[in-house]
Amino acid sequence: MSDREKYEPGPAAGAEVEKEGEKWTLVLVRELRHPPAMVWQALTDPAQLSEWAPFDADRNLAGVGPVKLSTAGTPGLISESIVKRAEAPRLLEYSWGGNDLRWELEPRGSGTRLKLWHNIDRNFISWGAAGWHVCFDVLERLLAGEPMGRIVGPEALKLGGWHRLTAEYAKQLGVERPAGPSNAPKA
Repeated sequence: MSDREKYEPGPAAGAEVEKEGEKWTLVLVRELRHPPAMVWQALTDPAQLSEWAPFDADRNLAGVGPVKLSTAGTPGLISESIVKRAEAPRLLEYSWGGNDLRWELEPRGSGTRLKLWHNIDRNFISWGAAGWHVCFDVLERLLAGEPMGRIVGPEALKLGGWHRLTAEYAKQLGVERPAGPSNAPKA
């Protein structure tokens, strides 16, 4: 059995919600063992994004301007997006699918504190947290030189730990889990 087949996400951690009226922003923090310059490359380089992120980019995200982001696992779902800020290796802001994402990279010893703000429909915030959790796990493996390939969309919903993870994030964030595959009984 491969590492990918054995993978199960760890417990929910490092998430909170910032609420401004109807606008909810998911905030996730992950401590990485790798330096900011290395993490920056993984956040901006299209080849590396295709290994862990929930989208593909038609160009490097390290410069401001238009970019097309194609949602992985959903052929034809392409977002005309804009990189608004790119300050290597510490700050990256862009839009994706009508939502804003902001990444901050803070040096921590020889590693990086990665912080993501993602405004997301509050009805799906626990799914968003779980999805980014899995993406961050895959990112960590990529940075360690042990790529396992991205796990997003329908593939993430099939993970053994998906149901548990969405429930943990729903509880941590004080929200209801959305109805759907994550709430379906296990066979």
